Amino acid sequence: MDERNIGRAVKDAAPAVEISSTDIDRLSYARDLWPRHHIGVRDGALPQSRPAAIVWPTTTEEVASIVRRCAAEGIPVAPFGAGSGVCAGTLPDARTVILDLKKMNRVRRLEPKGAASLDVEAGAMGIRLEEDLDARGYTLGHFPSSILCSTVGGWVAARSAGQCSGLYGKIEDMVVSLECVVGRGEVVRLRRRVNGPDATQLVIGSEGIFGVVTSAELRIHPRPETRGFAAFSFPTVERGWEAMRDMFQAGLRPAVARLYDAFDSFMARRGAVRSHRGGAKKAKSATETTIRNAALRLLLRHPSMMNGVIDRLGDRAFGGATLVLVFEGTAETNAPDLERARNVAARNGARELGEAPARHWFKHRYAVSYRQAPVFMAGAFSDTMEVATTWARLGELYESVRNAMHPHVFVMAHLSHAYPDGCSIYFTFAGSAPTREEAEAVYDRTWNDAMEAAIRAGGTLSHHHGVGRSKAPKLGRELGLGVQVVRALGGVLDPAGIFNPGNLLPAEAPERPARSVDLPTARAPRFDDDSLLVWTNGETPLGSLEDMAHARGLTLGFDRIDRSESVASFIARGAPGSMDPYEDPADHLVAGWTARLRSGDELVVAPGPRRAVGPDLFPLIHGAGDAAGSLTSAHLRTHRRGMKPRPLSTPIERNPALDATERAIIDDLQRAAGTARYDR
Repeated sequence: MDERNIGRAVKDAAPAVEISSTDIDRLSYARDLWPRHHIGVRDGALPQSRPAAIVWPTTTEEVASIVRRCAAEGIPVAPFGAGSGVCAGTLPDARTVILDLKKMNRVRRLEPKGAASLDVEAGAMGIRLEEDLDARGYTLGHFPSSILCSTVGGWVAARSAGQCSGLYGKIEDMVVSLECVVGRGEVVRLRRRVNGPDATQLVIGSEGIFGVVTSAELRIHPRPETRGFAAFSFPTVERGWEAMRDMFQAGLRPAVARLYDAFDSFMARRGAVRSHRGGAKKAKSATETTIRNAALRLLLRHPSMMNGVIDRLGDRAFGGATLVLVFEGTAETNAPDLERARNVAARNGARELGEAPARHWFKHRYAVSYRQAPVFMAGAFSDTMEVATTWARLGELYESVRNAMHPHVFVMAHLSHAYPDGCSIYFTFAGSAPTREEAEAVYDRTWNDAMEAAIRAGGTLSHHHGVGRSKAPKLGRELGLGVQVVRALGGVLDPAGIFNPGNLLPAEAPERPARSVDLPTARAPRFDDDSLLVWTNGETPLGSLEDMAHARGLTLGFDRIDRSESVASFIARGAPGSMDPYEDPADHLVAGWTARLRSGDELVVAPGPRRAVGPDLFPLIHGAGDAAGSLTSAHLRTHRRGMKPRPLSTPIERNPALDATERAIIDDLQRAAGTARYDR
């Protein structure tokens, strides 16, 4: 269909829908907030590719009608939330229809008393949703830094993480069910099941390539009665993350645990001092601003020198690393948790800083989303990269990515989103170059080298920002056959190939990924005491594995198990009797796994605490029998005996009934996934 007729076709499909093909709207929806775009924007460059039309549906039925028509005509469709993504997840061509869902922002269901969940449409803005819940005495517990400019649908699409993930988990832990428009306009409701099959996890993180999420049923909690604050200074960042690990492995669940490296801590203290002195900033003259910006650009053109000076000065010169903790609950629960955290910090060489740094962070916790603009206005560029890995490999990941970035940009880091088995590292970097073309080249080299370093160190390319188009070329290096599995799932959910084409998946079929993190090949289980993981092959009996864990002071935490049953059989049945993920969203059953698909090829997911590199493929094996394939090995979580966290309770049904429509979709997805194979 000719580009000029696309808007008319959409209008015919949904006559009541608002639609625009004006130049200004097409320009406004041509991209998201990928920082690489800003380099050109600063120089006045406008996007050359713009969508054909933007539509603002108000109901699921309108979305379904539009999708049906677009599928029939082969017109690309890109769901759109608030445009706050930073990975080029939105980059439409001239035939694409943008589905802006912000007019679908209603709370469909929230019981006034004893609510455990709410059903909210995908276009709901995060901050308004949380404010409304707070007024009713509840919280979702999801506080991404972008909460002021992001939507529920965007959170689901990108596998978002909020600042309180230590207690409430990530968005994938909050989804109870999803309403989606898929295929050729079919409306389906997918429901989470603790013991499987669970198709929600195949949609969460799919970044709009499988369909349109129109509403989400989300778990909610009583609003915390009070918060407890604490902050500590550590001689090195390594001692700081050892304390974080010890806290989470001891069963502590601070809602917020953020560790800033020495230079980042130094900068944060300077900001806190300025804030404490109060008053508005003194306006700088044009001359002062010009001089400051010129100096910044000049310094950033010598990143190796800047990084080298900071490394040589060492942590002590900048006052050490700073850990900020925030506990949520009641006075009766926060006080003992804070005392336990103090004891853990002290054992790791910490100096207590009192509540002030944590309270200051909490007061300004969304400001980080607005700190890039001054850098770009100064003629430089800035970006962030969030990766994650197990505690055992965290030091290697931290050093590898920093060293890869050092020749190109100035870099600092903090650690956040901790779990019993690992943690995320959030790198912030800035650079400069004389021309736009040179700046883009430096930016590209930085990302290429940093992603390669992260993969070689055993990290994931994304913990919560997603993949988009910016990281897609490297996705096969991490997921290997998983890329082909996602393509196969797309063949079921998007047979016409219209949903956000070009996003998430690399253009080329992946080769088998080369890794420095070799999976064990011996038949005997192997324990990772730092990360509290045990690698085991699928044939190992549960009883013998529990005995080996018990001898090390650990437990798998399974109840009512058949000691003779194999690990593979146990997982295929949905791991009944394993720890309830609703009680502790920060802890997951499996950190990494391998499976032999029905095609004969092996799918490998390296161990890591969490990732946001597309859908979670584990539900294809967990609680799925052998429909897609069979588990060959797993990195299972172990727990120190007697170190259970305080459980979060909920009356949400753990394993809701499976209706015929959802059963048929799940069967089709499992069959398609099982056929995935490497190109021969």
